[in-house]
Amino acid sequence: MELSNIVTNHVLLCGLALRLIVGLLPVTAIEVYAPDEVFVENGTTATLSCTFKSTQVVSRAASVAWSFVPEGSSESPVSIFYYTTGQPFYGETPQFKERVTWAGDLNKKDGSIKVSHMQFADNGTYFCDVKNPPDITGKPANTKIRVVLKESLPQTSTGVIAGGVICAIILIILITAVTYLIIRRQGTPHDYEGCTSLESVSTPATRPGKKAESSTEGSRCSSPSGPVQGPVIYAQLDHSGTKNPNSFHKMEPVVYADIRKN
Repeated sequence: MELSNIVTNHVLLCGLALRLIVGLLPVTAIEVYAPDEVFVENGTTATLSCTFKSTQVVSRAASVAWSFVPEGSSESPVSIFYYTTGQPFYGETPQFKERVTWAGDLNKKDGSIKVSHMQFADNGTYFCDVKNPPDITGKPANTKIRVVLKESLPQTSTGVIAGGVICAIILIILITAVTYLIIRRQGTPHDYEGCTSLESVSTPATRPGKKAESSTEGSRCSSPSGPVQGPVIYAQLDHSGTKNPNSFHKMEPVVYADIRKN
């Protein structure tokens, strides 16, 4: 009996000491985040974003509570939505009846909601409070909602991004065009100057019994840098009327010009 009592006392003491140690541990605070201000077009659906950061694993007992205070009101917040254990619960405020839907995912630490058919009466401050036992100490985040006409909406980031993309495309097109012109100009062949007068002079008349050579063999003109053209052959005819094949009729050299158009 005495041994049994001693063991029991030690177990009780250990349990008490463990509870004291756990009680002395600091309690971490859950951190809740929401945008400071959101502009919503009248008559559209607004997404009220709310995220949180917790040191504890998100459990099934985690909860998200949304409340609302009208703009310029000093009253306490009115509950409009509550979510826990995978089930949504809606407030009894007639203003938000059948307009609030769950849009978050607690496993992704997201407690967002959507409010349809936004009206000017919905202007005010919305509070998002998240609890994740045992991490239950923390302050709610708040967002100011401003319902405005479409013409009064500020320029969204989507418009800025679209404008930036258009400017980038135009800039790329201009750079490409300039680069193409520069490359094309550098790759243009030099103008062909043709043959000089000395180079274009044909060879003297052939002697009897020797085959006449084409003027191209005696001309050493530099070919143009453009496409290669076939050889041009010129013939020098004797119209003196001499029938003697052995006679030689002296003629002045004929100068030919080779004109090519680039």
